[in-house]
Amino acid sequence: MSLTSDPPIGRTTSAKTAGGAEDYAALKVVPVRHPWRWAAVVATAVLIAQFAHGFITNTGWEWGVFADYFTADVILKAVWVTLQLTFYGTALGFALGIVLAFMRLSASRFLQVVAFGYIWAFRSIPLIVQLLFWFNLAYLYKELQFGIPFGPGFFSFDTMGLVGAMSAAVLGLALHQAAYAAEIVRGGVLAVDSGQLEAAAALGIPRLRQIRRIVLPQAMRSILPNAANEVISLFKGTSIVSVMAIGELFYQVQVIYGRNGRVVPLLMVATVWYVLLTSALSVLQHYVERHFSKGTTR
Repeated sequence: MSLTSDPPIGRTTSAKTAGGAEDYAALKVVPVRHPWRWAAVVATAVLIAQFAHGFITNTGWEWGVFADYFTADVILKAVWVTLQLTFYGTALGFALGIVLAFMRLSASRFLQVVAFGYIWAFRSIPLIVQLLFWFNLAYLYKELQFGIPFGPGFFSFDTMGLVGAMSAAVLGLALHQAAYAAEIVRGGVLAVDSGQLEAAAALGIPRLRQIRRIVLPQAMRSILPNAANEVISLFKGTSIVSVMAIGELFYQVQVIYGRNGRVVPLLMVATVWYVLLTSALSVLQHYVERHFSKGTTR
């Protein structure tokens, strides 16, 4: 029986030393070429240049009109209303969302069902429908009464005076936001290792203190990215309340270009303000995430 093998691959003499060993220094290293990558870069650069050229030279943008209205008092007041809607909607939405999240994590079956039903309902109904419902609540209930169900009432409020346009907008945004915030918070809490809670319970740490000092600080690392996305989404979603004739940014822009017919420059005013404020929220998100990530990286 004999063993055969393929003949050795021939090597050039320039790649060998005097002793027969390979001389890698004599080999020519050829860099990997990526022609399609460079073609994509060139094509993208050409498209960007064409867009920039049209953006700058096209007189239809009417940059003079844009400059006149960008810092106008009516626009600045509208920006302030937009920020107020975002703040109140976020604060109330996440406050209720935290409660709903812990209701879903509760051992009580009743609380779980109630929280699940709320989240299911408010995630299923479009935001604009919710806003219009709260805005027209006075048509359904002339007054709101507080008391014993099916029994006497203690005091009541006139619905028209209690739920105005601004309060209806905040209520609609907050209740809608709470459904999404609840799932974000619940996911963050579930991401915390259960062994830490077991160790805390073994040490006799009260349940509320476990949540405040152990669970939430660690859960924030998982909560923050998704929560920041929801805040930014809510900030842009405030434009929907324009259907309720509230003087936020998009509504005021619509009113102005409805009068003077300068649609494009006024839309650019709203666009630039949304981009600037969204960028500011993104920067704030970065620093908050860096604060809560202390101790996780070396």
